[in-house]
Amino acid sequence: MNADKELDCLGLYCPEPIFRTRMALDVMEKGEILKVTADDPAAEEDLKRLSERLGHEVLEVLKEDDQVTLFIKK
Repeated sequence: MNADKELDCLGLYCPEPIFRTRMALDVMEKGEILKVTADDPAAEEDLKRLSERLGHEVLEVLKEDDQVTLFIKK
């Protein structure tokens, strides 16, 4: 899946991935897609909840080893 912006949150733990994702989404245009990669065990659920609360859509979630990648459509 193509993303308009990519955010690398590897090595960061709560609340940093949420904070950085929120800041990235705030400056993006409606309809753009953000790719977020993280390895915090709580990141997947936290980012899903953030997206839902802000009215954005999680298009895809990919898991590989300890990493999770979410594609979020603003």
